[in-house]
Formats: sequence, structure tokens, C-alpha cells
Amino acid sequence: MVNTFTENLNAPSTIGPILVIDDDASIRDGCALILTKQGFIVDTARNGAEGLEMIRQKQYALLLLDLKMPGLSGIEVLERIQQRAPELLVIVITGYATVEAAVDAMKMGAYDFISKPFTPDQLRIVVNRAITKKELENEARVLREEREKSLRDIATEKSKLRVIVNALVDGILVINRENHIVLNNPAAAQMLGIKMESMVNKPLEHCIMDKKLFILPQMMSELQTKNLSAICREITLPGEAKLHLRIHACPIKADDEILGTVFVLQDISYLKELDRMKSDFIAMVSHELKAPLTAIQQQIFTIAEGLLGVVTEKQNEVLSRIKMRIDNLLTLIKNLLDLSRIEAGQIVQCKEPLQLNDIAQKVVELLSQQAAKKNITLQLKKAKNLPLIDADPNNMEEIFINLVSNALHYTPEGGHIVIKTGRQGEYVTIVVQDTGIGIKKEDIPRIFDKFYRVQSDQTRMVAGSGLGLSIVKGIVEAHLGKIDVVSQVGKGTTFTISLPPKISSI
Repeated sequence: MVNTFTENLNAPSTIGPILVIDDDASIRDGCALILTKQGFIVDTARNGAEGLEMIRQKQYALLLLDLKMPGLSGIEVLERIQQRAPELLVIVITGYATVEAAVDAMKMGAYDFISKPFTPDQLRIVVNRAITKKELENEARVLREEREKSLRDIATEKSKLRVIVNALVDGILVINRENHIVLNNPAAAQMLGIKMESMVNKPLEHCIMDKKLFILPQMMSELQTKNLSAICREITLPGEAKLHLRIHACPIKADDEILGTVFVLQDISYLKELDRMKSDFIAMVSHELKAPLTAIQQQIFTIAEGLLGVVTEKQNEVLSRIKMRIDNLLTLIKNLLDLSRIEAGQIVQCKEPLQLNDIAQKVVELLSQQAAKKNITLQLKKAKNLPLIDADPNNMEEIFINLVSNALHYTPEGGHIVIKTGRQGEYVTIVVQDTGIGIKKEDIPRIFDKFYRVQSDQTRMVAGSGLGLSIVKGIVEAHLGKIDVVSQVGKGTTFTISLPPKISSI
């Protein structure tokens, strides 16, 4: 006969049911009554065999087991429970004068014991102690399972990450705050010329095989000191085939603290080779075009001068238009050649001490007639005691011509252009300021791009290749200078070039 005791309390226990096995009905019913008042579900069994059958059919959290019963004794029941349900907590009930039997039972796996006769409080204390242990065990088990699941998830994600990182053609390096490599892939190992297995947990400096790679710790320092979100550098490593790398670096942060750095190494050797081939092609085509165009130009000059016969006014107009077109083509060819020289690092042919005031004066005189045709005032303001610069004179002349010609193209008739030389801090400056149509704010970042031209109704009729400002920027940077632009639509544009002075002239 199985009895189940329940009582609906405000805070029922979340622990599983309790089983009481005792041949004494008063003990069974008394325990059930006391425990149900605490919110437990309680089942009872009259003997060991009946109790074992109930344990087989139902999962219990706690067992109150009488040691001395007819048939199967409590010890025998305990032995079978240890085989079938070792997780079941057992409290033995003993009526002996001594606790020796209870101690033996605890040695066999019982959790606690209570001696007959006992009071309700004694029962509640020993049961609550066991229930607390059970709840702690359950919590520990849940935490353990969650931890094991988390570890499995982490291992799975780590495995996925490793597969993805290893499959990338770009090199990946992850460096911790102690400058040790914590993650890398085969591409990075190949680019750096190091065995992959010898990189992990090694200091970054120990894995640098070429002095140019010391840019990596320099980039890490720059990220930290300048609080940058990312930086990019390009280097070329020597070898049988030069390796051109573009290196991106980003900090790993937590709570605004830098924990490490991620480097992405891109092999751009093929891009550099394509760039070289393009530059070679442009140079070859430009040279091939320049020679016949120059010859045609000379023949047109011969015809226009009447050396081959009288030239009518109509013929002279046609020859003038042809000459203008040829001049435009020769300018484009010159620009293309300059561009290929800039990309090859060969734009600076011969540096010498220069006085920018002299070059500015020369260019103003050269372009004054063009300015007069549009009734544009061309004003030169030369700084006194201007330091010399160490530069290529042809390059400097080209800078002035490009900037002033641009100003003339985009300044309406009756406008004003000012060319100024001066000092600003440690630099010698060139300023070209016009009252032209101006440049929109969104166009300014692109005006130095190759072949870029601002598109508008006002610029559509202005001829040009879009190379002039790109060449100016290339020349300035080749001389370790910088160029800035400020513009306002409808009011004009100001270009400022800053160049380092010749050291001996400071």
C-alpha cells in the first residue's frame, strides 16, 4: 500500500518527493504529516521490497529508511539503492540504543541518521539539512553542466575561428598587451618567413626577421599613444622576389583599455606589379606619341610662318586651332609622364638651393598675358628674406604653373588672383588665392585624385585631364611638404603649400 501526502503551502519546496520506508505506521504517517506541512510531497512504504519498487518507478530526492524491518532490512535496502540510485540521499532511522548501526549505514553511503524516538523539530532539522545539501548539489550540477556547455561552445567557436583564420589569404597576427603573439595563421607565417608553430606565445620581436618589420611594434605604440581606431602602412621586404605588404592595425579594447592589437597583412605585390606595368605602358605610349606630335607641331609652325607659301587668314585660323589641340595633347602627355615618374619615385630629378620668389616671378610673367585676356588681376606678394629651399626647379615651376593656371581657368572675367610666398612655422609657404567659382565641401577630398574633375555647369566647358592637382600633390610630397585647400562656393579657393627650407638657410 502506497500513501502520498501533500499539502498546499505558500512556498512549496522545489525539491523532488520524499519517500519514507518504515514498518511502523505511526512513524510513516508522523513523518509524512510533519514534512507535508513544510511543503514536501511525501510517499510512504511499509517494507523494503515495496520501497525499492517505488524507487524503481519514481525519482525521489530523499529517503527516510528504517534500519530494522521484517523481510529486507534497512542495510540490505541501502546496498541495493547504492547500486540502482546512488544519487538518492538516505537518512536512516534507528531505534537501537547505540549509533553503531547508523554509523555502519553512513559508511555504506547514507547521508545522515536520526534516532527513535525523535521530535518533529529534530526531523525537520535533519531533513532540511539534507534538502539543503540536495539543492546545493543540484545547483552545482547545473553550474557544472552550464560550464561544460560553455566550454564546448567556446571550443566550437575557437575551432571555427581557427578554420576561418587559417583559410584567409591575408596574414593575421593578434598580439596581447605583453607583445606576445596569441594568434596567427599560415599566411602570416609565410609572409614573415617563420614556421607557424614557432610563433605562438612568442614575443613579437623574436619573430621579426627583417628590420623593416619593426614597424609592427611602432604601429602598436602609435595606436596607444595617439588613441587611434586604426592605422595602415606599406612596406617592402627584400628577397628574390620583393614582397610588398600593406599592414592594417586595430586595437583590441575593453572598457577603453587596450588589451592587444590585430594586424592584417595584405600581400599587394601583384598590385604593385600591375601599377608598374601601367606606369611603363603610360610612359611608353606617351613617348611614342610625343615624338610625332612634336614633329607635327614643328611642321605647323613652318606652315604658319609662311615658309612654304602664303597663308590665308582662314588657313591661319585652322592652323591655330590645330596648334591649340596639339598643345593640349602635349600637355596631357607631359602630365602622364610626370605621373609615371611620381609613382616610380623619380619625379625629383635634380635638387638645388632655390629662391621661390624668383620662380613665382617667372611664372607670373609667363601667365600674365593669359590673365589679361580674361581681365583677371594677377598679383604677386613676395616675402622678404625668404629662406631658400632645396628642390627641383622644374618641379617648383610646375607647381606654380598648375595652381595659377587652375585659378585662371576657374576664375570669371574681372576676377582676382593673388600669389604669395612666406613663412609659417618651420615651413616656407606658397599660397595661391583666387576669387573663382569655388569647390563644394564634398568634392574637396577628391580633387587630388588622378583624373578627377569636379562636374558642374560652370566646369563643363573647362578643358583639362584632371591630373594637374594630383601631380602637384605628388611633387609636394616628394619634397617632404604638404598641401592644404580651403574653398567656398561662389567666393573662391585658396591652396597653401608648405615646404621645408634648406637647413643652412634657416
